Amino acid sequence: MTLSTPTPLTSAKRLGFFSRLLDDVPAGERYRLVTEQIAHAEAFGFDSAWVAQHHFHEHEGGLPSPFVFLAHVAARTRRIRLGTGIVTLPMENAVRVAEDAIVLDLLSGGRLEVGVGTGGTPESFAAFGITSDDRANVYARHLALVREAWAGRPLAGGDRLYPAAEHLLARIWQATFSVSGGVRAGQAGDGLMLSRTQPRSVEAPAASLSDLQHPIIDAYLAALPPGITPRIVGSRSLFVADDREEALHLADVGLRRAAARFAAAVLPGQAPRPGPQAPLAELIAAYDVHVGTPDDVIASLQADTALARTTDIVFQVHSVDPPHEHILRSIELTATQVAPALGWVRKPVSVPSTLVPSPAERTPEPA
Repeated sequence: MTLSTPTPLTSAKRLGFFSRLLDDVPAGERYRLVTEQIAHAEAFGFDSAWVAQHHFHEHEGGLPSPFVFLAHVAARTRRIRLGTGIVTLPMENAVRVAEDAIVLDLLSGGRLEVGVGTGGTPESFAAFGITSDDRANVYARHLALVREAWAGRPLAGGDRLYPAAEHLLARIWQATFSVSGGVRAGQAGDGLMLSRTQPRSVEAPAASLSDLQHPIIDAYLAALPPGITPRIVGSRSLFVADDREEALHLADVGLRRAAARFAAAVLPGQAPRPGPQAPLAELIAAYDVHVGTPDDVIASLQADTALARTTDIVFQVHSVDPPHEHILRSIELTATQVAPALGWVRKPVSVPSTLVPSPAERTPEPA
């Protein structure tokens, strides 16, 4: 596939940590461990943390209620921005999404970012009274209703949301695999969320992730209204370790486990992915994973030309899914070595004004 050489948007990026809450422990322990991982990311200067929403299928994602979980995280962090990546909007009541987002934003001191999308495993939609085939239409209606609610316009029956939240309109991010989705996000002036991996077509089974995502970025930028600053999240699978052999061993375990679950889940028109018996190098390439020492990962990511065009680089350990202590170390190495090589600069630590004690709470100065 031949593409014109793209122009990077910016050299100064924001750094994010993403989790689908897949630690190999019971659900409650998953929530505790990911809370610790997010707090660790904040301590190392990460700008944002994002969590996915998944219903029913514990091996795809462990969190059906992202707003509830992020409220818990907000109470245990001070600065890091908290994002949904994504809320599967067709399965939700749009007014309740709008209300829950407002409350979470207030409780977190204004730190919420709202990523939305049509996603979800096809069979999950039935329990919510819709079919997967209708997801795009329901998504469009629900997103329009969320916007109306946040804008303070009267809803059916004449009521308006309380509290007001017009400011959240500038914090919507739309996730997509398609050029048409890039156009939709751009026309709305929303942020664009690019996935860590996406299926290849039978016509171009060897296409790189950048090959697939450059046209989406181009369409998004062309559709943005004048004066709107682009916001582009590039999510990537990344696992960094001090030792290459250890990193590859853990990748071997995790990717074979993932391949056993997902290699057969191929939709019409998609090229099949390799199964669990494939060589490790083939699995790493097929699942778009960046793995190894900091130098290994830096070289791999620097070759990702679509990532160079993003404003936000957001890393997740899926589908390697190493043990918790290895995730913590990967966060450290990402912040101290990998991300700075990609244009990220750690911001000075400051306490949000919402955390400054009120006059009544302050201890009087000694006379």
